[in-house]
Amino acid sequence: MVRREWDRRIRRANELTSSYPFAAEGLRFYSRVATFQKSLYTDLQKALGDSPRISSARPLRDELDLFLLLPNFPRFLSLIEQIAPATLAQAAAGLARKGTPGWQHAIEDFWHGDLDTALAIGGMDEEWEDAAGAIPPREHLLAWIFLQPYAEYLADQRENTIVDGAPSTCPLCGGKPIVGVLRSEGDGAKKSLICMLCAHEWGFRRIYCPACREEREPQMAFYSAPEIAHVRVDVCDTCHTYLKSIDLTKTGLAVPVVDELATIPLDLWAREHGYEKLQINLLGT
Repeated sequence: MVRREWDRRIRRANELTSSYPFAAEGLRFYSRVATFQKSLYTDLQKALGDSPRISSARPLRDELDLFLLLPNFPRFLSLIEQIAPATLAQAAAGLARKGTPGWQHAIEDFWHGDLDTALAIGGMDEEWEDAAGAIPPREHLLAWIFLQPYAEYLADQRENTIVDGAPSTCPLCGGKPIVGVLRSEGDGAKKSLICMLCAHEWGFRRIYCPACREEREPQMAFYSAPEIAHVRVDVCDTCHTYLKSIDLTKTGLAVPVVDELATIPLDLWAREHGYEKLQINLLGT
């Protein structure tokens, strides 16, 4: 059975288009993308559902089943051409023209490469000069959107594991956190992080920077806006990075990866105050 999480994401994106009109275009795009991702996840589940669970000690990105993935890539690029903002639609059209060798190169380069450089936030907004066969940043963004449900499926097939300490990157695939989550625990709230690639969630310390590992309380702070009280911006004044966290103790119906996408004014505030986002989201922001 397809994980109900996909339906929750799609439903939440559709709900927030009216609550946050400033993010409506991006949310509608995400809803269409998530619908495709759900269908790909379903296909993977049908094809691989009988496979045994895998040890969490095995690196997730050691696996890449191009035989299953590549036949779905033209349909994905066609969808992006139809629904994406102009720059991303143009990137999809250009990648479509490269054919199977180009698709495979883009997918493998992203999957096996350094995620820090593949999705550098500045590269999405700058002109790209091709050199030495390097993959343009927007093609990496396309590869990420396409591969995310595959990575999530692989993570779901991992055996449960207890992670020691508070790793700053995903213990399954090495991806950066895309958003933090606060959940009720006792008289307070417990914090966890969600991976940008495989959506795995792991426990994390409340006062700790996932970018530079700063743990001095005066250097760590968070900000929120009254109209979006359940989402806060966690900032580090040592490395000047930020990560949004979704407080489920305030809004239990929130879906962290979707509410992160929707709260654009918090990103604008953070950047205006000199903070750089730890990890861009699927909208490239």
